[in-house]
Amino acid sequence: MKILEELEIKPRDIDLFKRAFFHTSYCNENNIEESYERLEFLGDKVIDLIISEYLFRHQYIEEGSMTKIRAAYVCENALYEYALNLKFNEYVKVGKGEELSGGKLKKTILADVFEAFVGALYIDQGLNAAKKFINKIIISRIEDNSEFFNDYKSMLQELVQTDKKSVEYIVKNEEGPSHNKVFTIDVIVDNIVFGKGVAGTKKEAEQKAAKSALEKQAKRE
Repeated sequence: MKILEELEIKPRDIDLFKRAFFHTSYCNENNIEESYERLEFLGDKVIDLIISEYLFRHQYIEEGSMTKIRAAYVCENALYEYALNLKFNEYVKVGKGEELSGGKLKKTILADVFEAFVGALYIDQGLNAAKKFINKIIISRIEDNSEFFNDYKSMLQELVQTDKKSVEYIVKNEEGPSHNKVFTIDVIVDNIVFGKGVAGTKKEAEQKAAKSALEKQAKRE
């Protein structure tokens, strides 16, 4: 697997890592006994442990603040972004029906796959290897105070490409003086309005429109 080479992981059991990308729909269609679900369960706990230990040792803050930070960086949205950045969607195996509905880019599936991958890494390589991976992918973001989903347009474009749909941003309204403009923009996917954004610049309004479209898509899933 190319992703293992890129992450400099030499697997003892390659099948364990492959399983981390098997959705139940794929397993059902191909008579494969086990999906990523058990690895996901384990990976979720491993991530929580590593992040909790990091916060305890390096962030001298009260329990409530530690809980909020951990929640922000291991929530579904965050895990989804880590998975996308690692291009895990290229490795996910889903059933034919799930694939037609954009399953390889669904937030819930990619977030689960990220946890499953961590579970596989922990079983195959041990806790230190899992820590190294989490340090690189998650803890580095905590230390940089990174925020998530600041490029919603790119994410929406990647999502709709799976169905070969077109994305267009249309200025529906522009008001106010030149130094204090307010733009209203619709994002249109195949002639259907998917989201709306209102902001002081066209760029920000487009991002808000794309965010609105992504949130609606996530609810439909």
